[in-house]
Amino acid sequence: MKYNKLVRDRIPEIIEKKGGKSATHIASEDEYWKKLKEKLGEEANEFCESESEEELADILEIINAICNFKKINMNNLEELRKEKKEKRGGFDRKIILEES
Repeated sequence: MKYNKLVRDRIPEIIEKKGGKSATHIASEDEYWKKLKEKLGEEANEFCESESEEELADILEIINAICNFKKINMNNLEELRKEKKEKRGGFDRKIILEES
C-alpha cells in the first residue's frame, strides 16, 4: 500500500515488529514543511469526524512539530493566544455571526 505521508517516528519500527515491511525516506526541509501542513489538515479532519481526545492529542503533536520546525516558542504562542482572546474574545459565548 502506498502512502507518501508523514508518520510518527516509530511507525516503521512498529510495522516491522508486526512482521511487515516499509519503505521510507527522510524529507527535505521543503517536503517536511509541506507534509506537516498536510498532516495538520488530516488530523483536524479526523478530529472533526471522531471528536476523540486521541485525535485532539495528535493535533497538539503536529502543532508541537510545527513550532519546533519554525522555531516558535510554545510559551510565546500561548501568550499570543491569550492576547488575541483578550482583544477579540474567545469562543466561549458560542456567538454565530449571521450578517455584517
